[in-house]
Amino acid sequence: MASNSLKLFYYDAKGRAELIRLVLAAGGREYENVILTQDDWQTEKYKTPFGQLPVMEIGGKKYAQSIALANYCAAECGLYGKTNLDRLNIDQVVCLGSDLVSLATQAFHEKDETRKAEKMKNFAEVEAPRFFNMYEKLLKESSTGYFCGDSLTLADLFIYDQVFTESKWKTFKTEGFPLLNALRKLVESNEKIKAYLATRKPTEF
Repeated sequence: MASNSLKLFYYDAKGRAELIRLVLAAGGREYENVILTQDDWQTEKYKTPFGQLPVMEIGGKKYAQSIALANYCAAECGLYGKTNLDRLNIDQVVCLGSDLVSLATQAFHEKDETRKAEKMKNFAEVEAPRFFNMYEKLLKESSTGYFCGDSLTLADLFIYDQVFTESKWKTFKTEGFPLLNALRKLVESNEKIKAYLATRKPTEF
């Protein structure tokens, strides 16, 4: 990765910043993990590109949008494939997974508590398994255990973070998805990821 200094700004949570942290951990890239309180954010949000987090400062300039930041870090860390076709394969996994994130967000932010319970139940019992079956299909087609090629990429880290990073709202059941569970073991067997997970602070989200 280039020698630009990195600062990652986010709350004391995993959330939308965790994928970026996983990518940087896998790439062995040092960075400053800046934790913001709600009070901090009231001041800092006016200094960000779009008034949202996460934000990454690269060489003194701030950039936003979590997937764009993860893509950049993955490319710089050698985790974004070797060819344009590789990157297409990685991007399709990330975009597919992002569709599931959108469904989760819609359910989680439902204001009516009865409807929220129904939507969360449908998400956990119908939508998530539907997407997990698509992940299984892609992993089967790959035949290496990884989504793209024969080594760890952004695609693997995205799905790992989405499915297996602990969060208060997640109720995923992965029994019956052997390739997805095998991917978890592959990611967690990576020495740099293993070291990161061993020191990661528990958070609700």
